Amino acid sequence: MATYEYLCRNCGRFDVRLPIGTAPLSHDCSTCGRGAPRVFSPPGFSRVHPALSAALDRDERSRDAPEVVSGVPGRRPPRPPHPALARLPRP
Repeated sequence: MATYEYLCRNCGRFDVRLPIGTAPLSHDCSTCGRGAPRVFSPPGFSRVHPALSAALDRDERSRDAPEVVSGVPGRRPPRPPHPALARLPRP
């Protein structure tokens, strides 16, 4: 489904959701019922943060071919203490 924009002379702009490629050049206004010509506006694309985009792609791929875990993951090695903590007073 795509959103098409029309301009009524009396009521102003309004949107109509129709299947792609089926929008007529004019559509009846949803408020007053008069014919309104279709106006062309830029598509509503938006930029997505790369981390969110990667998560959405991973989610989409997992629908058809989910990742299978064959065993329990190993433990991570302990991290060394932060150097700033060594200067703190000890009890």
